Amino acid sequence: METDFKKILIVDDDSFLLDMYALKFGKSNFSVSTALGPESALEKLRNGLSPEVILLDIMMPVMDGFELLAKIREENISPKSVVIFLSNRGQSSDVTQAEALGAAGYIVKASCTPSEVIEKVLNIINKEKKE
Repeated sequence: METDFKKILIVDDDSFLLDMYALKFGKSNFSVSTALGPESALEKLRNGLSPEVILLDIMMPVMDGFELLAKIREENISPKSVVIFLSNRGQSSDVTQAEALGAAGYIVKASCTPSEVIEKVLNIINKEKKE
C-alpha cells in the first residue's frame, strides 16, 4: 500500500536551515530525518536509515556534498534513495558534477522559496518513479 509519507534525509551544516526545511517538509507529509553535516548523515545511513530522498547541501566542513554522495555510492548505502542537491551554488559545473555522481536533481536555494523547494523535490521524485 502506497502512503503519502515520503522518507527524506536532509543534510546541511546550517542548523537554522535544517530546522526550517525539516518543519516545511514535515508539514508536506514527509517523514523527516536530519543530519547536521556529512558525518552525521553517513552514521545514520550506515545504521540502516533508508530514506526515499536525500537532500544534500554542497558547502559543508570536512567533506562537501559531492564527496558525501561519492562516499554513499562507494559504500553502497541507501542505493535506492533519490539524491537531490540543494545549494546556493548555481554554477553549471556544479550541476554537471552532481549529475555525474548520479544526482536526480539540483535546486538552487537562493532562487526558491521553501515551498518551491518542496514542489521541485516532489516533481523530481515523481519523474524518477516514472523512469
